[in-house]
Amino acid sequence: MIIVTGGAGFIGSALIAALNGRGVSDILVVDELSKDAIPGCEKWKNLRNLSFADYIEKDDFLQMVIENKFSAPVKTVFHLGACSSTTETNAAYLIKNNYEYTKLLAQWATSEKIRFIYASSAATYGDGSAGFSDNEQAIEKLKPLNMYGYSKHLFDLWAKRAGLLKNIAGLKFFNVFGPNEYHKADMRSFVLKAYEQINAKGKVQLFKSHNPEYADGEYLRDFIYVKDAVDMTLFFYDNPKVSGLFNIGTGKARNWNDLVKAVFSAMGKKPNIEYITMPESIRSQYQYFTEADITKLRNAGYDKKTTTLENAINNYVKNHLQQE
Repeated sequence: MIIVTGGAGFIGSALIAALNGRGVSDILVVDELSKDAIPGCEKWKNLRNLSFADYIEKDDFLQMVIENKFSAPVKTVFHLGACSSTTETNAAYLIKNNYEYTKLLAQWATSEKIRFIYASSAATYGDGSAGFSDNEQAIEKLKPLNMYGYSKHLFDLWAKRAGLLKNIAGLKFFNVFGPNEYHKADMRSFVLKAYEQINAKGKVQLFKSHNPEYADGEYLRDFIYVKDAVDMTLFFYDNPKVSGLFNIGTGKARNWNDLVKAVFSAMGKKPNIEYITMPESIRSQYQYFTEADITKLRNAGYDKKTTTLENAINNYVKNHLQQE
């Protein structure tokens, strides 16, 4: 049996769909369906087209882990469930939900010799001044800018100190976008937000730059299509001896202007971008540049090319957003 926590969420549901595509359905889905942010975009809808053995709420699952009561042997745990809000200010909640919960699962999985693959985050890199290398020997130098990133960083540090990174895989996801992210409210990708803005107003608003090194709309992110992110995740399922921390990104940063123009192009419209003032509340936490160093992933044996930003957005808009 395979367990996918956060299985009704964005990456989790896409991962289950990919497993189904391989003929795998002996899956226990773990999530929390009571906290949907947007009416009409509830997470449970992500499960409707998936095939799995059972579903359980995350608190009940935790009790199963504590009691070690499972009806079938567990071979792999994909731990993707977490509070992913970068603006969440309840530090105690993030520690309990993202850090302590993950510790307990990791301790149980490793003690039972179960493959454990978990979601870390590119948010652990902070402002990027320490680089974007996934070399776990240097993670003590990283200083996340928000509490979400810090909760993920804390587990990475703990896993290293406990010696678990020799046996488990931690995946530092960069800016993932694609189908099934609709329930994520403010945490939805800007691809989706741009699509909605164009439909509503015929234009897209981007923040003005408050960094003299970057022109308006020219700040950079490593945007990766969810289908590529899932394919990379499954690499660690297929290669159980590959362990440690790994970046999940394209390795090539692109600017926001390019992203928005690609959305306009996929919709068959001319670009219309308006630059607005960035709120002071987020200026000190804003990342102007992220780019995954995926050398370690390539050296581990992953050799597939990632989808270009333009092709990924075209696929997302035409085959998903416009259809739905």
